[in-house]
Amino acid sequence: MSQTSFIAACVQYGATPDVDADIATALALMHGAADRGATLMALPELCVGLSAVDGKFVPHACAEAEHPAVHAFGRFARERAVQVLVGSIGVLADDGRIFNRSLLLDAAGHVAARYDKIHLFDIDLPDGSSFRESASIAPGDRAVVVDLAQGALGMSVCYDLRFPALYRSHAKRGASLLAVPSAFTRPTGRAHWEVLLRARAIENGAYVLAPGQCGVLAGGAEVYGHSLIIDPWGDVLADAGEDPGVVCAEIDLRRVADTRRRIPSLANERAFG
Repeated sequence: MSQTSFIAACVQYGATPDVDADIATALALMHGAADRGATLMALPELCVGLSAVDGKFVPHACAEAEHPAVHAFGRFARERAVQVLVGSIGVLADDGRIFNRSLLLDAAGHVAARYDKIHLFDIDLPDGSSFRESASIAPGDRAVVVDLAQGALGMSVCYDLRFPALYRSHAKRGASLLAVPSAFTRPTGRAHWEVLLRARAIENGAYVLAPGQCGVLAGGAEVYGHSLIIDPWGDVLADAGEDPGVVCAEIDLRRVADTRRRIPSLANERAFG
């Protein structure tokens, strides 16, 4: 049975090349969130072991079963009896690339769901150069909605935010929460982060949990921060600003049902040619 209301938290910091140090940073913030009553907490994209080379993120990667973050955050979830969205970690793929994988850990510390980032940033620039995220990251091919004690959650990662059909699919499958762990760069963050997140919340009458990295990564990439929790009407309930920390907000699932009654776009949607 779903809980009517609960506290959710977004955990914000800047990852480093040091996996163990990042785990320690995250755990300290997560314990603070649990002390404030959060029972669902979300970490950013590529939340441990990260540097940047020529503007490209380079995450620590290994087999999921061997990843120290999975074990550490699983123990935390079990000890504090909370659910943890591990925003994403690098997981080795068979072809030598990496899956940018988001994991939902249940209150027993087990992996309840996994989602591999579907949409990858590939671009040809006017000067003839190109950027291919797909050269190093293997795309996922499956949308994931997971049932939590607190309701259904639709999973995504960062660049997915620019593809509204994914979130519509989540909502039509019953998701009342949409998770968007990210490491948005500062220029695109200033321009697009909040407006896109609020749009996804409004379009689907759903809460949005969007934990982001902040600061300057090893290698010089600047990430935006401003982890947000947004309600189904599009109101920002919490904004973490630009510094490491935790923001919490009450999630009241009755607001999802009420918003979808007031603006029944999910029910009114029609196919067209």
